[in-house]
Amino acid sequence: MSYMGNVVVTVKPKKKEEFPWVEIIYLKFASVELDSNGQPKEFIKCEAQLQEVDESVEYKKYKGEIKVAEGFGEIGAVIVELQEGVNERFIDTISVVAEEPPISVTFSCKSWVQPKGLIAHRRIFFSSNKSYLSGKTPGGLVKLRAEDLANLRGEKANGSVDRNERKAFERIYDYDLYNDLGDPDQSMDLKRPVLGGSEDQYPYPRRCRTGRPPSQNDPASEKRIEEWFYVPRDEEFSEIKQSSSQPDGNKKLLGKVPFSDLPELDIETPFAASKINLQFNISSLVSSHRPPALSSSDVPSSTLVELPPPESYKRDQYNWLSDIEFARLTLAGLNPYSIQLVRDLPFKSTLEESDYGPRQSKFTPERVHELLGCRITVAKALVDKRLFVLDYHDTLLPYVRKVRKIKGTTLYGSRTLFFLNSDGTLMPLGIELTRPPMDGHLEQWKEVFTPGTDSTDVWLWRLAKAHVLSHDSCIHQLVIHWLRAHCCMEPYAIATNRQLSTMHPIYRLLHPHFRYNMRINANARKNLINAGGIIERTFSAASYSVELSSSAYKEWRFDKQALPEDLIHRGMAEIKTDSSGRDVFELTIKDYPFANDGLLLWNALLEWVTEYVNHYYGDDKYAVKNDKELQAWWEEIQKKGHPDKKTGWPALRTRDDLIKIASTIAWVGSGHHASVNFLQYAYGGYMPNRPSIARTNMLTENHSDKFLKDFINQPEKKLHELFPSDAQAALVKQTMFLLSIHSPDEEYIGDAIEPAWALDPSISEAFEKFKANLTVLEKKIDELNQNKDLKNRYGAGIIPYEVMKPRSKPGITGSGVPYSVSI
Repeated sequence: MSYMGNVVVTVKPKKKEEFPWVEIIYLKFASVELDSNGQPKEFIKCEAQLQEVDESVEYKKYKGEIKVAEGFGEIGAVIVELQEGVNERFIDTISVVAEEPPISVTFSCKSWVQPKGLIAHRRIFFSSNKSYLSGKTPGGLVKLRAEDLANLRGEKANGSVDRNERKAFERIYDYDLYNDLGDPDQSMDLKRPVLGGSEDQYPYPRRCRTGRPPSQNDPASEKRIEEWFYVPRDEEFSEIKQSSSQPDGNKKLLGKVPFSDLPELDIETPFAASKINLQFNISSLVSSHRPPALSSSDVPSSTLVELPPPESYKRDQYNWLSDIEFARLTLAGLNPYSIQLVRDLPFKSTLEESDYGPRQSKFTPERVHELLGCRITVAKALVDKRLFVLDYHDTLLPYVRKVRKIKGTTLYGSRTLFFLNSDGTLMPLGIELTRPPMDGHLEQWKEVFTPGTDSTDVWLWRLAKAHVLSHDSCIHQLVIHWLRAHCCMEPYAIATNRQLSTMHPIYRLLHPHFRYNMRINANARKNLINAGGIIERTFSAASYSVELSSSAYKEWRFDKQALPEDLIHRGMAEIKTDSSGRDVFELTIKDYPFANDGLLLWNALLEWVTEYVNHYYGDDKYAVKNDKELQAWWEEIQKKGHPDKKTGWPALRTRDDLIKIASTIAWVGSGHHASVNFLQYAYGGYMPNRPSIARTNMLTENHSDKFLKDFINQPEKKLHELFPSDAQAALVKQTMFLLSIHSPDEEYIGDAIEPAWALDPSISEAFEKFKANLTVLEKKIDELNQNKDLKNRYGAGIIPYEVMKPRSKPGITGSGVPYSVSI
């Protein structure tokens, strides 16, 4: 039966954009069926013309009409073409609706389309009504599906790959090394090693290729540019997101102004809390999150803006002095990923003794027995799993000599030992700091500091805590946050766009978890982790910061990134068999807010992915193995996205394999990233609570009578000299603020259903169940935060642990789990 169909193209314009009255969008609709000769059927052409423009309406409508001949079959794809001379258009949706017979076909495009002549290849969109595995593609769409993927890979008609420098309007996804963090053309001091390409020296995930030419002074490095780094056009921020991530006073941090234009940071002036406190003025924060510049002459940096007090500062200005809070934040702070169970004593380093000194820690059983006092024996504490450690010794010690050559920073290898009290709280027992033989000192220096019972030991303990917190800041920012969330996710996003068609069900499942990931990573390469950027200027590892994350990547494994596996790996959980023979997942510390809430979110996510995968792959036990796109995707993630890592990759043969892999990727983009990102300003916004850098050595390392006398007379002054300078603290505070903001256009996990899911009753039902589970999770978190027995999340001056709550209002909230690594 033939029918007439009304076509509506919905376009979202840029702000204040004028539309020509005669503008037409040209459409060609493709059938899912082949003709009788086995060839694709002839396209149905349509001219959709712009309707009267109402400036009060957010979306612009183009309308047309098509006649679908009898036997054409179901519409499965549309080719979109813009006339020459118009601006690019963001095509939101295309719909075809007929009254008789009742037919509705929807294309959820949500993509930028360029005018004719700018890009050679055709823009193809597939119907949102159905998803197809690669081997079940209807005949009429097979060639279009292959063509669309080839376009995204940059493949030309002759089969070659476009290797030119990428232009801002292109949509080509490809891989490259991290060779653009340095700027040797500006100064050879800003040269940085190429990360990636070697499993042994500097292994690293791959980033999106920009194709920029090499720098003049170092052919191995890519030339830096003043403009934003290329990402495929659809990966760019929306205008709303762009506005919220660039408050007026902060354009030089994450915007288009080169970081080199910032004034030099004063790294000499000691921290002075009285000056920093002037910046905390609630009334100064406007609703659009665009803070005005400070006018106070007391503020040390011209780049400062007024910001509201961080939540930790508002609740308790002196909590940073508390050993209880110091320990609690390893379980409920912005880095809950580093604490691990002590399985044996003494700790022993794996580093070469000839280079770094004795391997054995001073936390011997005898020393730990002294620290425990009469509470419990060391043997029983180990058996009962009551000793825990932050162990940054082997990660940081190889960088101590390098870092100490840089003015204004220092470093140690460190271990911090904790004891689990009967009420579920942790108590710090001691901090071990280690310096290798260096600078004429033939012996390794190693000392254990304890909370102490006299004033001198108390102040030395505070200095040691500040060092450990600066170490934790480095590991959190460079490894747990940047490497494991931002950096490792980017190859998944690239491979998904290159190998999985937009109508593949796994593409549609994972695509929301990649939103803005490449753009925010490109911004980080531009101004955050680059040579001379924010991290290098304000964190202890300085110019070795990203190299440090490369060193940590040597230990990274995909099969340890799911939350349950991560907890088991750190000894923070185990699988036990109960009396009925069932496996039970049990936390080592029952009151572990991150793990408690995270597992609820993980389980909800896992259930949703399980139902989704089982629906599309059915009972065919070979369906996953025979899915060519899916297999190419998983192979490319390993061989092109993470080629320096040869181990830790699970096989992809069964539905269970796919469920675990997809759930892990979704978790890292959502729960993992949210847990280590959105509390940054709450805890890192007030520097004494979490210094990002330690600038002076421990006074007991090199016994100087003068320094020790100054310390005895004014210990607080020595602590301030160790802290970041005023300017460094202010810059970190601004950065933490920006990174903790939820954009008004944030897409939260489980918030909105994808069009293809809504049209499939089974998937729609599974998604509604997922949403319901997330609502239950929110209520459960509220209940836990009111439980007075859970002392790691309830108490005077304590911030309730809400970071795993799925939804949030815009701004700084300390809660909300976006689908993706979007900031």
